[in-house]
Amino acid sequence: MYGHTAHGIPFYHQNLRPGRRQDANDVGSALRSPLLDEFRANKARKWELRDIYGHIVEFSGDQHGSRFIQQKLETATSEEKQGVFDEIVPDNALQLIQDVFGNYVIQKLFEHGTQVQKTVLANAMEGHILPLSLQMYGCRVVQKAVEFILPDQQASFVRELDPHVLKCVKDANGNHVIQKLIERVSHERLGFVNSFRGNVYDLSTHPYGCRVLQRCFEHLPEETTRPLMDELHKYMINLMQDQFGNYVVQFVLEQGKPQDRNQVVIKLRGQMLNMARHKFASNVCEKALVTAGIEERRILIDEIIMPKTDGVSPIVSMMKDQFANYVLQRALTVAEPDQKEILITKIRPQLVSMRRYSSAYSKHLISSMLMKYNRDI
Repeated sequence: MYGHTAHGIPFYHQNLRPGRRQDANDVGSALRSPLLDEFRANKARKWELRDIYGHIVEFSGDQHGSRFIQQKLETATSEEKQGVFDEIVPDNALQLIQDVFGNYVIQKLFEHGTQVQKTVLANAMEGHILPLSLQMYGCRVVQKAVEFILPDQQASFVRELDPHVLKCVKDANGNHVIQKLIERVSHERLGFVNSFRGNVYDLSTHPYGCRVLQRCFEHLPEETTRPLMDELHKYMINLMQDQFGNYVVQFVLEQGKPQDRNQVVIKLRGQMLNMARHKFASNVCEKALVTAGIEERRILIDEIIMPKTDGVSPIVSMMKDQFANYVLQRALTVAEPDQKEILITKIRPQLVSMRRYSSAYSKHLISSMLMKYNRDI
């Protein structure tokens, strides 16, 4: 029943993976206890937690048994919770934490157990927080634990991850744990955030790192995030054009401080047409048009309206572009009345000729214009 993970911590191997039809000679079926077999077969019986005492670990590793225990723990008496707890902690906790079905039972113990039980359960995890955070099911339990344990134990979790925080940030499972710590743990205890300095561009352009960086800006105080934000501004144009970095820039536009939002808008000036035609930066252009102040927005829209020095109209280029046409539609939505009128005046004659195009986005622009302004073209 037991083995070891690559990280050297015990792993509970559930021999049976319920949920699929079992052959009469199936080895997994043979390893089930008669009680679990009866539980799975006898749905008419009104089962209680006391009926499965002595088999809590086995039931926790079974799809149906796990669901039963989870449901019962929500309304269980103190004695029933203790009965479940005593069979799992400490000897079987690590195995179930990493189990596809058992992890849900552990999460319920964190949600509905007493504070003493939560503390003892977290004690069983200590020394293993890194490998658990990198494991598909273990990371869910670590996140749940962070929500319910006391601050000193949260700090203990942080200390274990501190030397490995960048590894966790870039891990498909570990990044969720780091995000949860940033959300739930007092910022004074999150010394690992300092290791993000000098790595802001790398994090912003990483599929998981960009999420962690956004949580920092969302939950941590100005004195902690200011060095990160200042570093971010150095790479703003490049980040706008990155498949992940553009989300960080959009976050700054939505939730950043006014001076930071303004710096993003300043970077866009003179670049609206180029950025609007870019697959990822076009999203930033739209967000900037929505979140900018009235005067900043006017400047950006003026850039769309005014012909370039070579006489080329940005509006014509944008109308024919698969990404920029959405930026133009957004400009129509948010422009002040005088600018909106100018935009419509410039767009209307182009729409007549664009009807010859078969492109989906030109048709969408025509439809959008008709819907929004109900004008004959």
